[in-house]
Amino acid sequence: MQWRWLRENDPVHLHEATDYPAFWALTKYDDVKAVFRDAETFSSARGILLRPSGHGADPGGGRTLALTDPPRHRQLRGLVDEWFTVRSVRAIEAKMREVAGSVIDLAVEREQCDFVEDIAARIPLYMICSMMGVPQADWEKLFRLSREAFGAGDAMTRRFAHMDIMGHFQNLAAEKAANPGDDLVSVLVAGRIDGERLSQEEILLNCDNLFVGGAENTRIAASGGMLAFMEHPQQWRLLVDDPGLLPTAVDEVLRWTSTPTHIMRTATRPVEIRGRQIAAGDLVTLWLPSANRDEDVFDDPDRFDVRRQPNRHLALGFGEHFCVGSVLARVEIRFLYQEIIERKLDVEAAGEPVPLDSIVVNGPKSLPVRLVPRR
Repeated sequence: MQWRWLRENDPVHLHEATDYPAFWALTKYDDVKAVFRDAETFSSARGILLRPSGHGADPGGGRTLALTDPPRHRQLRGLVDEWFTVRSVRAIEAKMREVAGSVIDLAVEREQCDFVEDIAARIPLYMICSMMGVPQADWEKLFRLSREAFGAGDAMTRRFAHMDIMGHFQNLAAEKAANPGDDLVSVLVAGRIDGERLSQEEILLNCDNLFVGGAENTRIAASGGMLAFMEHPQQWRLLVDDPGLLPTAVDEVLRWTSTPTHIMRTATRPVEIRGRQIAAGDLVTLWLPSANRDEDVFDDPDRFDVRRQPNRHLALGFGEHFCVGSVLARVEIRFLYQEIIERKLDVEAAGEPVPLDSIVVNGPKSLPVRLVPRR
């Protein structure tokens, strides 16, 4: 594996410019964690994902929760943090179980389905729509648009779908400004930082950030986890026999799938990592699948083990930018698997999985399955 070679031979590797600008690739756990921890030296404000050189700067730079540095990041996070606490997530657990159950019931009625699109995609998307105050009548429309915006169609289709999503949230923000509710969009519309309201563009960009973050990564992690269980059926059997293992199993799924393949930072000052001199302005990429398989941190890291403890993976980030939705994501994945187990179902392959073709996220694009009574 290329990442193993890099960890052993060139853990701070300079990747020369191609269609993408030159960047440093960090593949060791301790280095990745140290960069996450040092938000002052390694900035998020200029973008957190590699972009082709011709695409210019990320339009969300310095304006969204994901693409800001302290103190602005903490101020934005302070507006929405309460919605993602353990207490807040527990308050919506009944709705989450209801959504998970209805999605699985529909999948069972079909002879076969796509675990990614028909099951794993719907639960987190419906829940983030609910939290953002999107009327339930519009959930299916946003589900369709999100599949077009982030799917494998042509670039124009993706662009127009994304524009439609932004237009939807623009209209929703206007409605919430006139009639605020108990939801995330109302919080962003009414929120103040240093006494000033967010601009309309900041509101829309943060709506998009919350919508995508709340739906896409959980979808891919839950699907990648189910693929892992299908490839390691003895691990699924352990869960069936002891559902109390679900919390550790979910963390192992997050480590194993490491859905975000990389996170990028920009050095704000000269810094040395493992003897390599990184200049101010250099791009530094953190390769999470590699960090989460680091032999110096994880025993037998290439083994999928639902009983793995400790499991200090970095799949949800670390430090200032630790995933605001980490509690929600864990609960959504747990409830999905729990509903399948409690309904005494097995998940069988109904075709070959198709991987995503992306340098941004890692996991299956489609996973044809059948949900059948447990034998």
